[in-house]
Amino acid sequence: MDLRRALHFVFKVGDRTKTATFYRDVLGMKILRHEEFEEGCKATCNGPYDGKWSKTMVGFGPEDDHFVAELTYNYGVGEYQLGNDFLGLTLQSSQAVSNAKRLGWPLTEVGEALYLTQAPGGYPFYLVDKEQPPSDPVQKVCLGVSDFQRSTRYWTTLLGMKVMEKNEEKKTVLMGFADTQCKLELHDNGGTVDHGTAFGRIAFSCPREQLHDLEALMKKENQKILTPLVNLDTPGKTTVEVVILSDPDGHEICFVGDEAFRELSKVDPEGKELLNKAMAEDKSDEWFAKHNRQKAAA
Repeated sequence: MDLRRALHFVFKVGDRTKTATFYRDVLGMKILRHEEFEEGCKATCNGPYDGKWSKTMVGFGPEDDHFVAELTYNYGVGEYQLGNDFLGLTLQSSQAVSNAKRLGWPLTEVGEALYLTQAPGGYPFYLVDKEQPPSDPVQKVCLGVSDFQRSTRYWTTLLGMKVMEKNEEKKTVLMGFADTQCKLELHDNGGTVDHGTAFGRIAFSCPREQLHDLEALMKKENQKILTPLVNLDTPGKTTVEVVILSDPDGHEICFVGDEAFRELSKVDPEGKELLNKAMAEDKSDEWFAKHNRQKAAA
């Protein structure tokens, strides 16, 4: 299991311009690559939509050794409904705190050297007000669950994560594949998990030969498989193999073959310009305003 890696979390975004400002100018992340697609993803990477969409990967460094955000934008959809499934992403960067204050981005102090802010769309981010480490500043992603003991068994027994910390009183558990990687924290919501329409997806990689075994294990244990092992194509780039799972609370989990993904995820020096070009050419906001209409709310 040491060969498995935490890769990224998928966020659906309705406003690419405001979203780019948050990740680039507030958090200080870089645009790692940007890709446009004319039709929906076979593994529903962009959600249950079959139209044109884009994917933008942003992070503090290359995807080989940084946990990043995948921003998916469905043309024509301007808003998504939040649930109680995604509870926050925590990163350490006093520079991000300073950027937020300078730009007037709302911050709420919620603890010692800890601030809460929101990405466009309402996604919560926790900023630790300490010097950004030379390694990946992203510390953990927190997801809500309805039974943290059951979820702990799923993520450890079936997916092979190690428990780093567990708090029975607060009903939280911190897990990961390695100490040096971004961790996954599960927090018991005390009730049903609502995914809204903004539901995301957390992604991991594993050696390609493990994908078949992982899928077989899920079938044997009668666990839900959203997308059986499938090839995903990206125009002009490497094809990857993925299997999409669902945990007991319906959190979507992607496992991708590591070898091909390392090729696909190489930093594209033109990523920033490709995103800027796509945003400049996207006249949907102007069209809807001109016709006195609003983009669809999912």
